[in-house]
Amino acid sequence: MNKSDPLADLTHLGLSLVTVPFLGALLMVHTITQGLEELGEVSEEVFRGDRLPILPFPNSLEETELP
Repeated sequence: MNKSDPLADLTHLGLSLVTVPFLGALLMVHTITQGLEELGEVSEEVFRGDRLPILPFPNSLEETELP
């Protein structure tokens, strides 16, 4: 009969139980990071000058020509 070290068995069991939640947490962090990057890109598009209305701006020549 082959006797194994109980501490080694406990270590293997602990690693087996922790692996799946750890990988799930890594996947969640990656997904959250991608979502925040996309949110940042969308906010850049919103505040870019292309979508702002064109405001009427008086010319300086028109102001000087008036009496």
